[in-house]
Amino acid sequence: MMVSVAVKYYATGRRKTSVAKVWLTLGEGKITVNGRSLEEYFPRLTWQVLVRKPLVLTGTEARFNVEARVSGGGLSGQAGALAHGIARALLLVDENLRSVLKKAGLLTRDPRMKERKKYGQRAARARFQFSKR
Repeated sequence: MMVSVAVKYYATGRRKTSVAKVWLTLGEGKITVNGRSLEEYFPRLTWQVLVRKPLVLTGTEARFNVEARVSGGGLSGQAGALAHGIARALLLVDENLRSVLKKAGLLTRDPRMKERKKYGQRAARARFQFSKR
C-alpha cells in the first residue's frame, strides 16, 4: 500500500503592517485568501494582478494552488504581502526561479512604513497652523 503525501511549501510575506502566510500545493492554479477566492477577497484588478505576478512571471500559474491567511493593514498592503509570500514559497520549490523573481523585485521586502506622528504636531510632518497674534 502506497500513501501519497501532498507536499506543501510554506512562506511568509510582509508589506507595511500586513502579514501573509502562504502555502503552495501542487494543483490547478486556484488561489484562496482567508477562505475566499482571490476575486472575492481582492475586488480590484490591480491587486489581483499583483498577487498573480510571481506565478505568471515564473510560468507556474497552472501548476500550484495557493492558500493564504492574510492579516493586518489594508487590502493594498495585504496584496503586496501575498505577492512577497508567494515569491518566497516559489523559491522553496525551485531555487532557479530566483533570478526572475529578484529582477521583478518580488523577493525584496518593501521597507516603507507609515511615519509616526510626532508630539506637538498634527501629524508626522504636518504642523498645527501658526498664529502670530
